Amino acid sequence: MSNVLAIAQKELKGYFASPIAYVVIGLFALVFGFFYYIGVAYFIEQSMRMMGMQGGPTQNVNEQVIRPLILNASVILLFVLPMITMRTYSEEKRSGTIELLLTSPLTDFQIIMGKFLGAMALYAAMLAVTLVHIAVLFALGNPEWKPVATSYLGLLLMGGTFIAIGLLISSFTKNQIVAVMGTFAVVLLGWIINWASTLAGPTGREILDYLGMTNHLEDFTRGIIDTKHVIYYVSLITFALFLTARSVDSERWRG
Repeated sequence: MSNVLAIAQKELKGYFASPIAYVVIGLFALVFGFFYYIGVAYFIEQSMRMMGMQGGPTQNVNEQVIRPLILNASVILLFVLPMITMRTYSEEKRSGTIELLLTSPLTDFQIIMGKFLGAMALYAAMLAVTLVHIAVLFALGNPEWKPVATSYLGLLLMGGTFIAIGLLISSFTKNQIVAVMGTFAVVLLGWIINWASTLAGPTGREILDYLGMTNHLEDFTRGIIDTKHVIYYVSLITFALFLTARSVDSERWRG
């Protein structure tokens, strides 16, 4: 476990030693803040209108601000997380340090988990920045805490899936541009695959709806933790990391 943490720490320091961490966190915070401002402004406008209407519907900050904000944040991850994982293996291959890593007294599992946890730590820092916005809503309003907590759990699981896929794609190439575009293409396909469900039969529709990544985030934003959604994300993460291990193992044999 100490080897895994050492690699994770090395990866995290590597992110902050280059502009990647600052650019990724800055871009995510900027776009998240924009969606936050739009959502709060619209909520305030609607609340003012409801105040002038007797018997109008009650405004719900969770449903009208936080839930749309989390869903919009998941869209931002499509573009931002591939930037985190693009260098994990491709940079090692380009610089030649992959050979030193593979000949070190470390197992493939330790290397992969270290890189995965390092990327997840940076992702957690990204999400932590957004908690300032949520804290303002709790200070000025009265949102329910459970949907907020489960929403962030859903974002962590979805982000972990994107990162695991990014590690896999990065292990295939020396080119960071190829890695980032390949990761984006794969996660985008997982994002929109359920759109084709309307063209499929009953069985095909059920399969495509299950494979769609967004469908599994919906319940988290409502404060529901369904084991089938957790299993879906954990299974994808495990499978992607397993394929990454096979890719790294083949690299070891070729070396």
